[in-house]
Formats: sequence, C-alpha cells, structure tokens
Amino acid sequence: MTASAQAVRHVRLHVTADGLDEQLTLTLDRPLSLGRDPECDVLLPSVRVSRKHVSLFEAGGRLSVRDHSSNGTRVNGEQLHLADRELGSTGRLEVGPYLVRVQLVEVPEGVSQGQPSGELVGLRRRIRARLLDDLDLVALGHEQMTPERMRPEVLEALERIMESLASDLPSGAARTGLRDELCDEVLGLGPLEPLLRDSSVSEIMLIDAATIYVERGGRVERTAAHFTDDTAVRAALERIVTPLGRRIDESSPIVDARLRDGSRVNAVIPPLALRGPCITIRKFPSQRLTLARLVELGSLSEPMARFLGRAVRVRVNIVISGGTGSGKTTLLNVLSSAIPEHERVVTIEDAAELALAQPHVVSLEARPPNMEGVGAITIRALVKNALRMRPDRIVVGECRGGEALDMLQAMNTGHDGSMTTTHANSPAEAVQRLETLCLMAGLDLPLAAIRRQIAASVELLVQQARFADGSRRVTRIAEIVGMDERGEVELRELFRYEQSGTCPGGEIEGEFLATGSIPRCVGRFVTAGLLEGGQCF
Repeated sequence: MTASAQAVRHVRLHVTADGLDEQLTLTLDRPLSLGRDPECDVLLPSVRVSRKHVSLFEAGGRLSVRDHSSNGTRVNGEQLHLADRELGSTGRLEVGPYLVRVQLVEVPEGVSQGQPSGELVGLRRRIRARLLDDLDLVALGHEQMTPERMRPEVLEALERIMESLASDLPSGAARTGLRDELCDEVLGLGPLEPLLRDSSVSEIMLIDAATIYVERGGRVERTAAHFTDDTAVRAALERIVTPLGRRIDESSPIVDARLRDGSRVNAVIPPLALRGPCITIRKFPSQRLTLARLVELGSLSEPMARFLGRAVRVRVNIVISGGTGSGKTTLLNVLSSAIPEHERVVTIEDAAELALAQPHVVSLEARPPNMEGVGAITIRALVKNALRMRPDRIVVGECRGGEALDMLQAMNTGHDGSMTTTHANSPAEAVQRLETLCLMAGLDLPLAAIRRQIAASVELLVQQARFADGSRRVTRIAEIVGMDERGEVELRELFRYEQSGTCPGGEIEGEFLATGSIPRCVGRFVTAGLLEGGQCF
C-alpha cells in the first residue's frame, strides 16, 4: 500500500431533518465544528442552532463531543450542556431540529476530502496534457502499455511536471496524493481506485465527474472523490470496455462490462446521461460467502440454510426473486457452492458475475451487437446452445426475457438442479413474472400451458429483500405444489421472515419462522442420506 493509500482518521456524519438527508466524511485532523455560522465545518442553518453549537474531536483514539451552545445538545439521548462527553467510535447527536449520527472511520488517504476548485481543475488538466505530451506512447510496444509497466514511468514524468509547477501546487502529502490521483486517472480508474480497494464499499455510483456516491453497510453516502472532468471519466470507461471488445460512444451510449476482479460495471454517457458520463460499479466480494456466513450475518436462519443446501444437492430447481440490489446474485453464488464437484455446470449471464468454485464449470456471456448493429448473441441463444453442451445443470444469472421459457424447458428435460434469478417482490409475483417472460418468447402459447410448464419445472421460490437499514435477508421460501382448481400455480410457504420492529439506531428487528409444512422434496433428502437424527429437513 502506498503512502497515499494509508488509512487516516475521519469522521462520517449522517445529518437528517425534515426534508434533509445528507452524508459526508471529513478528516479529523482538528476539532470539527457544527453550527449555523457559515464558518463552521458543518453548516446547520436553523434558529434553534447556536452559531457554533458543538464540536467533534479525537482524544486517545476515541471520538468525543464538546457542547458550546446556550440550549445544549442531546448526546445518545442524554442532555449535554457546556461540557465534554466521550462517544467512542459512534454516537448520536440531537442539534436543534437536526439528528446527526457520527462514526469514527478510517478512509484511504487517496480519497480527496473536498471538491476541486476551478483553479485546481484547470491545473490538473494542464498537468495531464503535459504528461501525455511527455510520454512517447507511439514508441512503446504493446507489451509495454500495461498499467503495471507504465506506472513507474508515469510517476517519474508527473514528478518532473509537478516540480516545474511547484509554486502553483500544494506541498507534502497533499502533493503526493495529487500525483497518485493523476497517475490513477491516466492508467486506471482515477479516484475510483481507492474506493475499489476499500473493502467496506460494496457499490460505487458516479453521477458526474464531481459527484460520486458509495454504498457501505447497505447505506448510500456521498464521497468527496472526483474526476478532473468528463474527459477523464470517458478515458477510464474506455480502459474498462476496450479489453472486453465492447464500445461506448454516442451511437451506443449504454454498456455493461466487468472489471478484472469480476465487479460488474454499467455505464451511460450523453446524450442519454444529461449530467455527463454515469457509472455504476457493483463490486465483486473479495471473500467468498458461504451459507454459514450468511447465517452469521442474519440473512437467513440455520434451518433455512440447511434446507437450501440440501435442496441444491438433491437437484431441486430453484428460482431466486427479489428487487434490484437485494442480493439475488450473491445468494445464487452461495447456493451454487453446494453443487457437487463431479457435475458439469454451464453458467449464462449478461455480464459475468458468478464465480463457481467447482472444477467443471463452463461460463458463457452474452454479446452485444457490433458497430454495424449485428453479431449480438442473446442469453436466450446461449441457453439453447447450453442444451447441446451436455450440462448436468444450467445456471442463468437472471431471466429477463424469452429465455425464461427455454430455462423452464431445460429444468423439465433432464437438467434438474438448475437455478436462476428474476425481479419480483414476492414468490407469487415471481410466478407472474415468469408467466410474463414466457409470453415474451413469441411462441403464442396459451397462458394455461405456460402455467403448467412452470408448475412442472420450478420447485422452490426463494425471496430475497433489502431492508431500510441496508440489511439483506431471505424473507420467504415457498414451494410450488401444482395447479389449483382455478388453473393457477399453487404455492405453499415453508419459511418466512417476520419484522417485529425497528431499533433506535434504525436496525430492523424480526425473526425467521418455519411454517410447519413438510416440503415435497424431503423424500429425496432421505434417499440421499442427508437427514440426521431428530431433524425434519
């Protein structure tokens, strides 16, 4: 880790009031003031807030608060007036009408803590332009153009350029940080690089060159990281999509891609994105999750995890449903780890995210059309081709079109144990979603035939949800038991999660319950020797 990427002390603040919900991260190198005076580090414009109401400071490695106001401050629910109080690493302040949640954190130093001034943006552009002139890229061979080989040369060139502009630049660590930022911008993904290295960040959302949000612990917050300008963002995008044989330009302004570590990237550029290039990166987890780990995190109960693991082993066909960002693909990855190693698995995705650990896995990825608008290979075409590849199981990252019908046929023609995901808010809605997707196949099948196909193919529906506190849980496990007297697919619930309340800190409370229904696949558990004494399933 370079000096600029070392962790330094910061305080993260989440400020809420009527009509306000703002998050920011500030360096804790001095006491930070909160009040209605514009000179305060955090401005709280209200007549109920003193000019300098309260300050935060670090003492002995712990966060403390000092009240300066005439009305006092409520700290973790207790009144504080003209005195100090230790918070530890987290705390809750009530300042007039504002609720301020504070947390002592360590943030990579390479993440800038302020928006660039116009003068600094102009200076960064000058340095970058001189750098590109200074580097003789034409003379370099293709094998020398890798970021690893070019980084020492780029850093050396940046040192020379910045030395000539020393009077206009900051000194010390700030200058070193600027140098490393510019190097990352030229060779990598610029200010996104420290965020990609930050293990607490699960998603990165760039709205424009100067506005970047991240998701930490299920909560979205704004960072102070920024690109120099839209040109730098476009250059970073080109470095992502070009090695994958994809393109992004005005004629094709949307692209799905992935980073070398498997993280999924979606990008939209003008004219569709009005504020400039927009990038969303869903990071690939550095550590492989397991069912046991999901139980520890409270995503499901131990009986639910045991049941799902056994269902995968005895080749039950499973559909995982949920909303965007609810953790469907993560759960699909975890369940796939229960597939026996001797089986041949074919995975099919729009942008590859699945990472199965089994040795016999064929990974297929859909292809968009080329510059002439031809050559596209759809997920549906890949599902049809997978049937000719002698798979034991087929795993489709997400069904969102006519491929759902082909997937159901695969499940019903000797490829038991296949799995996929789809967008829906409940198991019942997941069935309706599958019906709609099958109708999109364009075969003019009657709805009754599609419902019979679903009832004969899909065995389990697993509902995943993301809650207000950022946690993700399996909220329902239901099985399809056939058709009812009205000709509709009949579901029977096996497990559910019931929310009982919300803690003062915003955390969701609830419990996982078994309904008492015995699943139809329990006989296969017995045959496979998976049931232990005293256990039902």
